[in-house]
Amino acid sequence: MTPTLSAIHVYPIKSCAPLTCGEAAVEPRGLEGDRRWMITDPHGKFLTARQHPRLTLIRAAPKGDALALEAPGMPGLRLVPPAVGARIETTVWRNTVQALPAAAPADAWISAYLGSPARFVYMDADCARSVNPDYGQPGDEVSFADGYPLLLISQAALDALNARLAQPVPMLRFRPSIVVAGTGPHAEDGWKRIRVGAVEFEVVKPCTRCVFTTVDFERGAFDPSGEPLRTLTTYRRTPMGVTFGQNLIPRGRGTLRVGDELEVLEQAL
Repeated sequence: MTPTLSAIHVYPIKSCAPLTCGEAAVEPRGLEGDRRWMITDPHGKFLTARQHPRLTLIRAAPKGDALALEAPGMPGLRLVPPAVGARIETTVWRNTVQALPAAAPADAWISAYLGSPARFVYMDADCARSVNPDYGQPGDEVSFADGYPLLLISQAALDALNARLAQPVPMLRFRPSIVVAGTGPHAEDGWKRIRVGAVEFEVVKPCTRCVFTTVDFERGAFDPSGEPLRTLTTYRRTPMGVTFGQNLIPRGRGTLRVGDELEVLEQAL
């Protein structure tokens, strides 16, 4: 069976609700429109659903260059990319990023939703963030995603996990960029270089997993069972941590479409 692209997901705001797409353009930093926005505390430190699981209930729909935001109990908000001006220092894990701040009404909106001071920041074309040089090449960049431009997971990997769980979990618990059907479980662990449609990718690093996988994104709350992380620790623990899925770096541009075939160009050693 030929592996095929079965789903594409874009996350306009880091840690917020996904958009499921039939196609998406691939840029050096990842899928177009993916995690170009982020929420921080007043000091610029990034905030995620690890601390605020209700972030997963914020839905962002593209409206031209802006995003139309909806969240429970909140009025709608039009989130507009800021004009180039004074930047603010923000931190994402170990990276410091000079991002553009959103307007005051947007900050008031997210602060009211979270119940504590927060703000939106935007990554424009001049806002640079490098990939970990241990895994990338000079010039490789990433958005506000945790570490790499795209994340790939095989559908068979999720099926194998769900066979071990009392209550199956959806793929979106793992926030993949692309999902591939027609492979064995965790076939992606053995890939080094692939082509999806007309776009080549380097498979650079397994994705290590944390408490975010236990956030039920449809309820905006942690799963009291601690699943699926509890079960993953029983069979997916490695020296670098519990892994599930593989991080990708694009080695070209193009458009991905659901149904595209995947070709393995090089196997991992």
